[in-house]
Amino acid sequence: MNKTLLRTAFLLFAASVLSFSLQAQSNSTDARLSGRVTDASGYTIANVRITAQPENATSPAASASTAADGAFSLILPPGRYRIRFERAAFVPREFSLSLAASDSRTLDVKLEIAQVSENVVVTANSQPLEISQTPAPVDVLTPDEIRQRQLVSLADALGALPGAAIARTGREGGLTTFFLDGGNSNFTKFFVDGTLLNEPGGFLNLSNQTFDNIDKLEVVHGAESALYGTDAVSGVVQLFSHRGATRVPELNLFAEGGSYSSARGGALVAGLLGAFDYSLAGSYLQTDGQGSNDAFLNRSFSGNLGYSFSDSNHLRLTARSNSSFAGLPGPILFLPPSFSQFERLKLLLLHLSWDFRNGPHWIHRFSGHENRTLDTNANPPSFTFVDQFNRAGLQEQSTYTFRTGAIAAGYEYEVENAYPSLITGFHARRNNQAGFLDARWQPLARLTLSAGARAEANTTFGTRVVPRAGVVYALHNGRGFWGDTRARFSYGQGFKEPALEQSFGSDPCFPGNSSLRPERSQTYDAGLDQFLAGQRLRLSATYFNNRFRDIVSFTFDPTTTTACQQGTGTYFNTDLARARGVNLSGELRLRRWLSLDGNYSHDDTRVLKSPNAFDPVQMPGNHLLRRPVNSGNLILNTSYRQWNLNLTGYFCGIRTDSDFLGFGLTHNPGYARFDIATSYLIARGISFTGRVTNLFDKQYQDALGFPALGRDFRLGLNYRFTGRN
Repeated sequence: MNKTLLRTAFLLFAASVLSFSLQAQSNSTDARLSGRVTDASGYTIANVRITAQPENATSPAASASTAADGAFSLILPPGRYRIRFERAAFVPREFSLSLAASDSRTLDVKLEIAQVSENVVVTANSQPLEISQTPAPVDVLTPDEIRQRQLVSLADALGALPGAAIARTGREGGLTTFFLDGGNSNFTKFFVDGTLLNEPGGFLNLSNQTFDNIDKLEVVHGAESALYGTDAVSGVVQLFSHRGATRVPELNLFAEGGSYSSARGGALVAGLLGAFDYSLAGSYLQTDGQGSNDAFLNRSFSGNLGYSFSDSNHLRLTARSNSSFAGLPGPILFLPPSFSQFERLKLLLLHLSWDFRNGPHWIHRFSGHENRTLDTNANPPSFTFVDQFNRAGLQEQSTYTFRTGAIAAGYEYEVENAYPSLITGFHARRNNQAGFLDARWQPLARLTLSAGARAEANTTFGTRVVPRAGVVYALHNGRGFWGDTRARFSYGQGFKEPALEQSFGSDPCFPGNSSLRPERSQTYDAGLDQFLAGQRLRLSATYFNNRFRDIVSFTFDPTTTTACQQGTGTYFNTDLARARGVNLSGELRLRRWLSLDGNYSHDDTRVLKSPNAFDPVQMPGNHLLRRPVNSGNLILNTSYRQWNLNLTGYFCGIRTDSDFLGFGLTHNPGYARFDIATSYLIARGISFTGRVTNLFDKQYQDALGFPALGRDFRLGLNYRFTGRN
């Protein structure tokens, strides 16, 4: 019996060994594909998904993911495969490979940052970075959010972001200005594809800026003059144009109409022709407005053209033209409307850039830009003011990348020209040049350090040097309920050159002051980002403390002379102010079809010094003009099959304001406003769209005396063909 058991056991063991041997022999013909995935700086990328799809499609696809050191390995049967590498925030790459029996191949891959990704920030650093490595507070608006909310106006999009406030002196077409984290309306620098929008001195009227051909919006909080120079005192905003990416062109046509005899239409076409990519768009908007002399007309044309000499050598040209006409009835809650005053605003932007790599570590960028603004403000026959501005510049930046960071150095030269109305018969010109350094270092996997400095020589105020620095530390990395935890801190100094009329004014009664210093800022931001519930919930809190020095004010001397019946006056650096508070925001993805975003801002601003105040609200101790202490927003989006619904609520607390007419009004009441947007997919590519702004017809004012638009509905059709490769 024992011999029988031993014989049986031996036979089973021999069979197992033979089976294993045969299996090993059959698998010995498999090929092995391995390698490492890195970014442009050579830093390894974890969690990249690699998919190997047999080209004969008779076998299932194999997949793997990169480890913490970026390494991967796949065991595949012999054959020809399409190997795809993809990860959020990076541009996917695909290769075709033939693997022979027992082949052992190495494939090292570099992935480029996807600039339009919601996880990537371009504006906050000298090179695009994942948002997790950026110390400055950043808000990003993605293509899906722009489309779901059916955003037309840039101002409406900005007004729903943390720390932001919008002031409109009128309805559509009225002067529209933007305040960020308590800074003045000329303290934020705006770009479209690298071309700045601001006039010399920082002023910008956002009334005719639209989202046509725009894929992404980035808002960087804090002083960024070390990277961007003048005007970046409290933050930077940048818009990114759509890029063609399909061999078969994509097409978007839309038309809508609604309240106040409003009509809007436009088209976009984009695609690829070999190494050439293109995106061209145009739109038209017309409305009669809500009352006398309240009409608004806006035309927009834009193009984004690129050519790739190779994967590491790109040439790109972007152009944008906006022209608008707006009737200006004035502060009709206090005075009878003006029936003749109007404003024509024309803006042309051009940007040409060349990006290329020189070896494994060097990245170079040469660029040139031009901004032309023509602003005509008239009230016939009383007055006509015509302001012409031009800003043109060149920039060179070279970046050395290494495994744990990058160092960038650059030079910038800019020329400003103007024929402003306040400089009668005089051409103002200012030349600026600057050199800057910006560095990023990741000494530990969880720690990212950044620092930079800029030296700028300005015709008006001479040479100034400003620094910036920041740190990001990952307190916890997780994929369960308790997800990633990030702490960040940033510090920066900013400066703003005086407006041209402040420096070069030629009126003998109100001359400019050539000795003006730049307005300056010092900003601190400290924040915490927490992800929960498998990354479906993000909570962020940021404390900011900003101080603004040498703010320019106008000093009026009432002494009359024969030549100057109203007295004389000029400009001086006299004022001091501060802003400190907290921005809270959250994103909740409850289901694939349901999301909720919200934010709240507490912005405690104060006038600290103002010896030349013309109005009581500008006296020390008051909150800064038109910046609410409390504000917030809530955005609900839901999608079910062919239907999408988006509800946005804006909440604005009481603000310090003035009628500037001597009536003694110093406060603007708070309000809540709700917008709704919906779309329904009727057939493939064809959607019915509808939206209502100010759903409950709330009566409110963004600026005292200027009533906001009442309930406004628009209905339309949208045809979208996404294109194919």
